[in-house]
Amino acid sequence: MIPSQRLYLFLISAIAIAPILSLFITIPVSIAIILFFDAIILILMIVDGLRVRPLRAQIKRDLPQRLSIGRDNPVMLTVTAANTDAIIQIRDYYPAEFGVSTPTLTSTIPANTTQDLTYTVHPRQRGEFPWGNIQVRQLGTWKLAWHNWQIPQNVPVKVYPDLIGLRSLSIRLTLQSSGSIRQSRRMGIGTEFAELRNYHTGDDLRFIDWKATARRTTGNTPPLVRVLEPEQEQTLIILLDRGRLMTAQVKGLQRFDWGLNATLSLALAGLHRGDRVGVGVFDRQMHTWVAPERGQSHLGKLIDYLTPIQPVLLESDYLGAVTNVVQRQTRRALVVVITDLVDVTASTELLAALSRLAPRYLPFCVTLRDPQVDHLAHTFTQEVTAAYSRAVALDLLAQRQVAFAQLKQKGVLVLDAPANQITDQLVERYLQLKARNQL
Repeated sequence: MIPSQRLYLFLISAIAIAPILSLFITIPVSIAIILFFDAIILILMIVDGLRVRPLRAQIKRDLPQRLSIGRDNPVMLTVTAANTDAIIQIRDYYPAEFGVSTPTLTSTIPANTTQDLTYTVHPRQRGEFPWGNIQVRQLGTWKLAWHNWQIPQNVPVKVYPDLIGLRSLSIRLTLQSSGSIRQSRRMGIGTEFAELRNYHTGDDLRFIDWKATARRTTGNTPPLVRVLEPEQEQTLIILLDRGRLMTAQVKGLQRFDWGLNATLSLALAGLHRGDRVGVGVFDRQMHTWVAPERGQSHLGKLIDYLTPIQPVLLESDYLGAVTNVVQRQTRRALVVVITDLVDVTASTELLAALSRLAPRYLPFCVTLRDPQVDHLAHTFTQEVTAAYSRAVALDLLAQRQVAFAQLKQKGVLVLDAPANQITDQLVERYLQLKARNQL
């Protein structure tokens, strides 16, 4: 048991009273009275702590089956009080590698009631971690002592890529295609026939279906126009770099983790749009290859294959990765390479590899920029050291732009965005490509 603040106040007040007693009685007698008072208080503390044992609150932890990296994952503790009000302090032994919103939870639970206490954990690494016991303190009825005990609930927990973001994206894609914010089909937006509808003012006359209009029995109805939508069942190949450049920390996560989140989100968007999606993870060689398939069940397969992969301090072989794709995928496909680049010189092999894909394939280079570099480049300062840092940041951004300009000249699509914003921008760009039928 642990003494409470009230107990310390009683003991301190006894010490304060001792000089007053010495004015009326002898000092030895006053000391004896104070010691007797302290002994009584300590005995009451022990009794108060022991009385809590049969009145312990019942606590149960509810964890998500799979935690999402880089997200605030809710953890709920369900507390049930016994026949008396329970003033409790709870410390859950979450993995030390996690950030946490509230390390210690404090609450008063009325007698014979149940209350849910929630806090969040913020994992910064993928993998399996041990989650420890629950440490509980419950204040006695007289508020002289805390009864302290542990609830054994050791469990292993697994941290996956951003599954919370995937669920949100899945809902958004579903609403866009068939829900309350469904996007209307427009003529000429694709190549596959979707439906016939009545002609409206402003419609392109080239899309009037005169044969279908002639088959109508009534003569006063407007002509019918053909509505097209983007072609389905195309192929999307995503190549995720796991080499040296992807080991850097950006906004609390490795650049590879931001790339992995973007990979899975893009795969979800592709599968939702009916495309065949394949993923390759490479460094000096093709580390993992998941052949293109369609169907929502394929996303679960991708998550299982890609979650255990970690970046390595090796230089990436872009040309080898592209050659591997060309050998495996003979039909035209959108090939998205998720990586980063430094300057034109250091990225010569990347430029050569992506140039090899065009025009047979549609190459798409996605780079994950460090927002700290943007901050340094756009922050004016009069300090010499900071000025040098700003000059280096500006030079890096300028060289990146030169490299991107060369890629665009060779028919490569380019997306350069901060690593923590890449997912939304990449998915939006893919949807635009599909809508414009660029593949």
